Amino acid sequence: MSIMQQIRDYFERITPMSDQEWDFFSSRLVRQSFPKKVMILKAGEVEKYLSFAESGMLRYFLRRGKEELEEITYDFSFAGEFASGYSSLVTQLPAPFFVESLTPVTLWRISFEDLQEVYAHTQVGNRIGRYAAEQLFLEKAKRELSFLAESAEERYLHLLTGQPQLIRQIPLKYLASYIGVTPQALSRIRKRIS
Repeated sequence: MSIMQQIRDYFERITPMSDQEWDFFSSRLVRQSFPKKVMILKAGEVEKYLSFAESGMLRYFLRRGKEELEEITYDFSFAGEFASGYSSLVTQLPAPFFVESLTPVTLWRISFEDLQEVYAHTQVGNRIGRYAAEQLFLEKAKRELSFLAESAEERYLHLLTGQPQLIRQIPLKYLASYIGVTPQALSRIRKRIS
């Protein structure tokens, strides 16, 4: 099965689409591959794409401190998920964060301008756009609630059970930052649960 058919099948789990709608939408998708440790989006840039990850892992992070040396990881995207500096995309304002490839990454991307065309000319585009926005919102809400209601150990366990094969590939310092602890504290958590 071709990757384009896989993408269509994914979207058709969200909403059925006619061949005409698929052709209109898919003709605007661009496949881009990035090597490991590349900044896909830098703070201060405007996000220009809504992307769907075919393969790889992305990390979303902020820099802070006197010389912005401290990095705070706040999200990851994996294969089979939407990936975007979404707040920057919808506002078309500069992003205050970075998006980096943790592994080699392949993305299927639609530009902001093409996305507006799809919204204007197809019903399926609106449904897919709404679904993407809803999924990104739900992930954000889930993360916020986890920081309010769960311990660092519980946050780590949820991450581990959700993507165990992938989590093992993420450097400890990024995982620690993501769950809100130091790398040393995460090492202690990992020892306790193993």
